[in-house]
Amino acid sequence: MATIYTLESAGLRAEVSDFGAELVRLQDGEGRDLLWDGNPDFWTGRAPLLFPIVGKMANDHLKLGDSTYPIRQHGIARISPFELVAASGERCELLLRANSETQKAYPFNFALDVIYSLEGNALTIEASAMNHDNRVLPVSFGFHPAFRWPLPDGGAREDHAITFEQAEPAPVRRLAGGLMDPEPKPSPIDGDRLPLRDDLFAADALILDQPASRSVIYGGSAGAKLRVSFPDMPQLGLWSKPGAGFVCIEPWYGYASPAGFDGDINDKPGMAHIPPGGAAGFAMKIELVD
Repeated sequence: MATIYTLESAGLRAEVSDFGAELVRLQDGEGRDLLWDGNPDFWTGRAPLLFPIVGKMANDHLKLGDSTYPIRQHGIARISPFELVAASGERCELLLRANSETQKAYPFNFALDVIYSLEGNALTIEASAMNHDNRVLPVSFGFHPAFRWPLPDGGAREDHAITFEQAEPAPVRRLAGGLMDPEPKPSPIDGDRLPLRDDLFAADALILDQPASRSVIYGGSAGAKLRVSFPDMPQLGLWSKPGAGFVCIEPWYGYASPAGFDGDINDKPGMAHIPPGGAAGFAMKIELVD
């Protein structure tokens, strides 16, 4: 049975599970839900953490030297129990250490530390991947929060949009069989604005592999909106399922294996390479704004 830790500030209330160190509830100051509820008719996730890969690898296998290891889409963190380091009214810290189960899929000695902290109307999530091995640690990391679509008091679903910090004219990327399609696609973003509609996600996620923006604002024609900031995350995924009541805004470091790539994990595009004894940090902020 998972243990749930509750965080509260003046403007937000959050619940975090020790299974996957996953944010499972986020409410505004009036108790209205901002996060998807995990309805199994569409998708049971809520805000999984993606580690040590983002997306899929060819044939769902990780190759290291002459060996292969079965690894599921988005890796092992989301299906692993974390241990509690500390918890208080506005903060909790959870830790995943390499163990016999994680090493069946990812044969490295690592630790993944995750801190959730509330301050006013903002929730910050910080993760640190630490290399306790005697070789380089290849790592990708992603956030995957699913926000209500529509938001409370935000109007109809068709009135919702994502507004980028800057114009995003560059082509976007799509998936082919779960792997990164090598052919860029024309962007559906109009300047800095992406009106949301179901057909955007008929072909799976919409991927900005080189976004100019480091934050977006998501919301409807009325009511409060959400600013999602990702200052050091180089990619951004957007995903939903047609007809579902959520949209995922996903800051990533890394992405699915390119179609045609089936090489060593150390050669996979989009990986951070952490030296022995080193660490890499990843962070995002979710802020309720008027």
